[in-house]
Amino acid sequence: MKKSISICMIVYNHEKYIRQAIESVLMQEGDFDFELIISNDCSTDKTDLIIQDILSNHPQKSIKYFSQTANLGMMANFIFTLKKAQNKYIALCEGDDYWTDSFKLKKQIDFLESEDDYVLCFHKVNILKTDGKIVEDFITKVPDNYESIQTLAQKGNYIHTPSVVFRNIIKDFPFEFELSPVGDYFLYMLLAEKGKLKYIEETMAVYRYGVGIHSANSRIKTAKNSINFFICLLSYLKDEELKKYIFNRQITAAKYLDELIANDKNNLFVRIIKKIKHLKKSFKI
Repeated sequence: MKKSISICMIVYNHEKYIRQAIESVLMQEGDFDFELIISNDCSTDKTDLIIQDILSNHPQKSIKYFSQTANLGMMANFIFTLKKAQNKYIALCEGDDYWTDSFKLKKQIDFLESEDDYVLCFHKVNILKTDGKIVEDFITKVPDNYESIQTLAQKGNYIHTPSVVFRNIIKDFPFEFELSPVGDYFLYMLLAEKGKLKYIEETMAVYRYGVGIHSANSRIKTAKNSINFFICLLSYLKDEELKKYIFNRQITAAKYLDELIANDKNNLFVRIIKKIKHLKKSFKI
């Protein structure tokens, strides 16, 4: 089978970043065919205009652009792009991240071509902070024995989305994957069931940190999503050892959520409890 790769890029309101993301894909060099699949999830900013401009200036490039007429949501949009990918390999680059090495795909494809027992290849990334500084990765730490699904389940997601290239071997996604609020980590677990993971210690991409709104409410929402993700993954998994790892991490996530709610001064329940305590003091109840 000829070396070929599909790059899946999901986009939503990325007008500030999308040009850099797409151009970092188009600069890739190597002895392979590639297509860029972009799915714009009904952005309300100028993302569509920027993509249309890039398309008009790169007519010779293989870009498949889908502009959704209604908002699908992150997970549905992710699955949409994955199902459109027909090539031997798939790479991921969301619309707010970008690649920095023009031979990134070649290095990863060459490795996977030479090692049949590996299903996914990832690498180091730098982090672009909100103050504009690019620093070394402070979010993830690749553990020992990173290659196995047991480590991936026990340690959590240590794989940055813009760093992955994987074999296009999953044709039917379980219903739990479609219901999960987290797509990338679940996908890596699905792949890790079928082979090993490879880490390349070269920095070849940049992940933007803190692009979304970070607040007490967003942290609570993230914690809830983590718990729902673990529920979906526990439903899917059959291996008892893996399920124990995920269950323990679900318990930890639930405790963290309790702490967030207890410390959230804006939380209605917390405000009511404080009001009751205040009234008890006032009336010496």
